[in-house]
Amino acid sequence: MTPSYDIAIVGAGMAGTSLAAAIGDRARTVVLEAEDMPGYHATGRSAAFWSETYGGPDIQPLTTASGSLLRAGGHLAPLGSLHIGRAADEAAADAFLAEFADSTVVLDRVDPAAFVPGLRADWTVGVQEASCAYIDVAALHAEGIATARRAGATIVTDAAFVSATRIDGVWTIETAAGRFHASILVNAAGAWADGVAIRAGVRPLGLQAYRRTMVQLRTDPGAPDGMPHVADIGGRFYFKPEPGGRLWLSPHDESPTDPCDAAPEDIDVAIAIDRFEHVVDWRVAAVERRWAGLRTFAADRLPIYGFDRDTPGFFWCAGQGGFGIQTAPAAALLAASMVLDTSPDPVIAAIDPERYSPMRFQART
Repeated sequence: MTPSYDIAIVGAGMAGTSLAAAIGDRARTVVLEAEDMPGYHATGRSAAFWSETYGGPDIQPLTTASGSLLRAGGHLAPLGSLHIGRAADEAAADAFLAEFADSTVVLDRVDPAAFVPGLRADWTVGVQEASCAYIDVAALHAEGIATARRAGATIVTDAAFVSATRIDGVWTIETAAGRFHASILVNAAGAWADGVAIRAGVRPLGLQAYRRTMVQLRTDPGAPDGMPHVADIGGRFYFKPEPGGRLWLSPHDESPTDPCDAAPEDIDVAIAIDRFEHVVDWRVAAVERRWAGLRTFAADRLPIYGFDRDTPGFFWCAGQGGFGIQTAPAAALLAASMVLDTSPDPVIAAIDPERYSPMRFQART
């Protein structure tokens, strides 16, 4: 007999498992994961920091609302962020401050040399974002899985999505692990979300995956205790300290790619190191690790949460870009209230879901 559920979620990354946890025991839920373990792609390769400015003012409400939930769960640790630039970046710094002037985010102009030993003399522009924090991504994801399972959700791995058809209000979902029935089909498939839509007979929304490179460096001197996350205000790099004096560095690259098991390119690693060496006078002693992940965006760079206009029972939970981890708790509450058609949780009650609706694309044609 084909197992039947109220809700089937495609994708067991941070988005899918957080949503299953937020739905809880209010519906019978199954989460279908293509890989042999949840969180293999974007979730498992996160840069692991929470920044209220990351993603811009339209993302900030989701990030800020998630902050209280992440702190309550013990998933944030102090870090701080320093946005730096050269003299030519003064206007960019002013624009950055103006973007968040009417928000609750606290930003301060500072001397960057006071925060980063060995900073080269031409880096004179600094904006401090003291609230930035580390995220324990693995613990957060594991908690979502455990919470969902305690509430009765079923998580099926090695269940690559093949197709789905809807007849008389019920989806029949074909996967590599077998057939499932559900009243609502949630597309939380990350970089594969448009492909899932197509195989379900739903018009895709033009999502694009981009490769982002990360390297772990051993430097001389090592990253000092208490150093903040450091980001170029022009978006050309960021780096942050890790335990043991190590450093995580990214060239802030966005290389368009098809959905895949992303791997770093040598040229991007070289670019990252070159940019880093123009910021500080430290010596790069070794590249200890290198990896890449996928960040998937809609054309307007905002996430997509909501029911499809043309296909009843098909819910989009996609396009979270590089801010999917830091916004996951609030986004899950928002999506759960829409999927279940219930009043929003007080934590996200002030957030307008319309700005993230798929209707913003579908209404144009």
